[in-house]
Amino acid sequence: MAVDYSLYLITDRELAGSKNFFIAVRRALAGGVSLLQVREKSVSSREFYNIGIELKKLAAEFAVPMIINDRADIAVAVDADGVHVGQDDLPLETIRRIIGQDKILGYSVSNIEEALYGEKMGADYLGAGPVYPTGSKQDAGAAIGVEGLKAIKGSVKIPVVGIGGIGPNRLSQVKDTGIDGISVISAILSQDDTYRAAKELSGIWKS
Repeated sequence: MAVDYSLYLITDRELAGSKNFFIAVRRALAGGVSLLQVREKSVSSREFYNIGIELKKLAAEFAVPMIINDRADIAVAVDADGVHVGQDDLPLETIRRIIGQDKILGYSVSNIEEALYGEKMGADYLGAGPVYPTGSKQDAGAAIGVEGLKAIKGSVKIPVVGIGGIGPNRLSQVKDTGIDGISVISAILSQDDTYRAAKELSGIWKS
């Protein structure tokens, strides 16, 4: 499937604060989010499933693909559009076997070696970072900077999405690396108006 990676939102219910989480995500989708990843680290499988079902309905309203973080079983159960995994998750070839050839498979990388491995093992896109220090993901590792991001992008032929500490003030310099999109959490979900936050980021990306 043709995927628009330009504005990739990863969910985090805690960062939504006192806002209604589902309304916040819906408004972000209306504002221009082009790809949605459901990330839940501390809920039961049943609750993850229920959240996935609900968010899939919202994403479908805007014809936006929905990806599940880590959990291939949940992705299959809710018929998500794909799975995103990191360095410590199940191997890419195992995930691919579980989800099938037609689903999107994303892979988190922080250097060229990991990027080349991800491409070789069949990832459809790479999430590269953290570009800048970030508080949204505690195990994110050291920042790779725009130079590291540019090096990763130049080493592979598949799409690369930058993640980590990216907001409106840094978006232009990140885009200049030639990547295919940005992945954000707090830059949208922590904002009072998620529609306006998504609209601003989307507008800067397209300018």
